[in-house]
Amino acid sequence: MSLTLKKIFFAITFNSCLFFLLMIGIQNSSNKSKINFLINETIKLPISFIIGTNFICGSLIGTFLTININRKN
Repeated sequence: MSLTLKKIFFAITFNSCLFFLLMIGIQNSSNKSKINFLINETIKLPISFIIGTNFICGSLIGTFLTININRKN
């Protein structure tokens, strides 16, 4: 298995585990907020869910960017 495939598999597995732990952790969250986009706004979501999903998305994007930069060199 190539190194880039191992990195992608590890990143997806690790972030999926973080997402499942996030789902378990926000079960009793009572602080809710809306996100305002340019056109619409979302439904009320727990603040911990918003912050957690942003962290997970950033982690995945960072992994894919480093793989792409390493491939060019």
